[in-house]
Amino acid sequence: MNNNPVETPQPTPPQTQEAPPSYVKLAMRNMVRKGGKSLMHFTLSTLGLLTMLIGLAYLTR
Repeated sequence: MNNNPVETPQPTPPQTQEAPPSYVKLAMRNMVRKGGKSLMHFTLSTLGLLTMLIGLAYLTR
């Protein structure tokens, strides 16, 4: 028996130098995956913003 504590080198997986995905890329991927729900939220947000701007324009005329 060999009681020599010789360490054998373990092969390491090649490390990629990829940057983590950007916020925009993740948001687009999520939007494509959720489809209709994202479009509904976008539409509601757009309508709410337009309503607010038109209301402010009417009040401050």
